Amino acid sequence: FLSLLSFLAFGKELAVASYRLFHNFHFIHILFAATGAMLTFRRFSKNIFAGIAIGMTVPAFFCTISDAFLPYLGGRMIGLDMHFHWCFMSHLSVVVPFLIVGMINGWAISKHATNLHLFYSLGFHCMHIFISSMASILYLVSFGFTNWWSHMGVVFMYIIFAVLIPCTLSDLVVPMMVARPLWRPKKP
Repeated sequence: FLSLLSFLAFGKELAVASYRLFHNFHFIHILFAATGAMLTFRRFSKNIFAGIAIGMTVPAFFCTISDAFLPYLGGRMIGLDMHFHWCFMSHLSVVVPFLIVGMINGWAISKHATNLHLFYSLGFHCMHIFISSMASILYLVSFGFTNWWSHMGVVFMYIIFAVLIPCTLSDLVVPMMVARPLWRPKKP
């Protein structure tokens, strides 16, 4: 996808197109992250207040890490004069609806897909990884890494690190760790 975009747009046009697309993918990433976190949490706990807390904080933290903070650090490490852009500060009124709809989506699916819970969790996680990958690489390109194709191997390795770890923590590990102690019945 990025190769096609790079072919169609050059230089400053590529940076502007990437900036716009970064926001689209970032906002959708927040929706998928909230859905995935809520699906996993609801599998192990029915606590409404803890679910809302997980659905709000986990995507906010991990989407920022994978889509903006790690791409910013990666750009700085290779010598780019990167600007850090945090959508939760700059575009909160746009971010919040995606976060809320993602939480509602995860909650609704968890109530109606009890037999297919694992299928939905893995499906949302796979889409989450793809969308986050696009947001991360588009962040890099939109803030100065327009000649990314000459460093494609490094970019590939970097994206694996920047996306796989935070998204797996966001979708699976953290919601499960928080839900499990709430879910386990107390021993007599």
